[in-house]
Amino acid sequence: MSPVLDVADLSVHYRMGRTDTEAVGGVGFVVEPGETVAVVGESGSGKTSVAHAIIGLLPPSARTSGQISLGDMRIDGLAPRALNRIRGARIGLVPQDPGTALNPVQRVGDQVAEVLRIHGRAARKTAHIHALEHLTDAGLDDPELRYAQLPHQLSGGQRQRVLIAMAMACGPELIIADEPTSALDVTVQRRILDHLEAQAADNGSSILLITHDIGVAADRADRLIVMSGGRIVESGPTAEILTDPQHAYTRRLIADAPGLASETLAPAGPADDAPIVARADHISRTFRIGRGDRLTAVGDVSLSVRAGETLAIVGESGSGKTTTARILAGLESHDAGTVDVGDRRSDVGFVYQNPFSSMNPKLTVAQIISEPMRGTPKAGRRARVAELLEAVALDPEFARRPPAALSGGQRQRVAIARALATTPRLLILDEPVSALDVTIQAQVLRLLADLQRRQGIALLFISHDLAVVRQISHRVAVMRGGQIVEEGPVDSVFATPRHEYTRQLIAAIPGHGRTPTAKETAHA
Repeated sequence: MSPVLDVADLSVHYRMGRTDTEAVGGVGFVVEPGETVAVVGESGSGKTSVAHAIIGLLPPSARTSGQISLGDMRIDGLAPRALNRIRGARIGLVPQDPGTALNPVQRVGDQVAEVLRIHGRAARKTAHIHALEHLTDAGLDDPELRYAQLPHQLSGGQRQRVLIAMAMACGPELIIADEPTSALDVTVQRRILDHLEAQAADNGSSILLITHDIGVAADRADRLIVMSGGRIVESGPTAEILTDPQHAYTRRLIADAPGLASETLAPAGPADDAPIVARADHISRTFRIGRGDRLTAVGDVSLSVRAGETLAIVGESGSGKTTTARILAGLESHDAGTVDVGDRRSDVGFVYQNPFSSMNPKLTVAQIISEPMRGTPKAGRRARVAELLEAVALDPEFARRPPAALSGGQRQRVAIARALATTPRLLILDEPVSALDVTIQAQVLRLLADLQRRQGIALLFISHDLAVVRQISHRVAVMRGGQIVEEGPVDSVFATPRHEYTRQLIAAIPGHGRTPTAKETAHA
């Protein structure tokens, strides 16, 4: 039997002005019927260019060479109209960002029905019924209601399920899932990937999973393809690569993946008599929504953090963790309870999830870092900026760069340097590594642990990812529905979680307690 997908000697070059850049060089692999193959690597490794080359979605500036076959059919070099007949019918795509992949002004059910009509899988009169069936199969609750809604009325997980319904609607031979859950909470991520696997198994489809998270790949793939610098550096059965990686880059990916690594980064915890630098007692925050309705985002929450300690607050989106952090930072008011974070407003530094959106693109790094130091003489500010750049392991040369000239990890380091400018006693970090590749994520986490070790600063770490929390924190508070449902030392919470929700979060960690895939079990 022919492979579902056969890629041979694929190269992709991008032309920008007079510069020709190779993004992919000489890549070759196959995907067998019913198989899940994961392509893993950091941003810039070439994995998404490979996926887009297969499905014919590269920009006009791209040039490709090599051969791509779908079953017995060569599809590289096909005319756009011929490719359109294949996309959706024989190859389904689940993209990374459902916000841009769905038509914002068209009902989501109609978008699924449109795929069926375009490829002749349903008549106009029956497309509605079949689309409802696909929305149900994709795991959407109340599919009739969801059918009539616009994309912005759905959650991220619901929108991703709509994309799965669209990708599976015509029973394609191959599903390309390009970072399909990278923006989702770990529990939602697990449910989405479970649905994708189940749908593919029912249809007999193969999956090409594109991801930067080797923990996700470890859970889901029969085989791994590891890419770096536009080339495949290692490939083989998942279990073999995880237990005996041959390439240094693969070993680094595995070591840096928090779901697979056992390394603890946090320094020794503070003594019991270490001073408390932040305390919240029975705080609550309620928001008005709609006509007279009210939502309790935080309800009767109490917590404290000591000098030299990292307290993590974990939970899914909407659990109240970010609102709690903003109250402690003085960025959000509270309706009840008390907050004590020191005598100075500058005793608290805040680092946001997306550092780029919090930086003025017209300023240099030096100007961004020195923003909190207004009133300090210029000479003193220059010296402090140099000191802070050194503290976050950036060369002094970065002071002259604009934010656009920095990588994601470098921007986050600049954000941390800015938050440290006023010598705070408490640093609050709201999902500071969730948007970063695992290797860059590991660098930022090591930086935070080192800063705490050297300066004795307290950290309040907000995250939905217990794998990261296990590496960086001393204590963890688990939030759900605006309340803390469990709190304790990290080791105790992970070893013997008391609350069912905590157990769900731990079970959803990618790469946590990996079980063999069905194929591995069958061949064991």
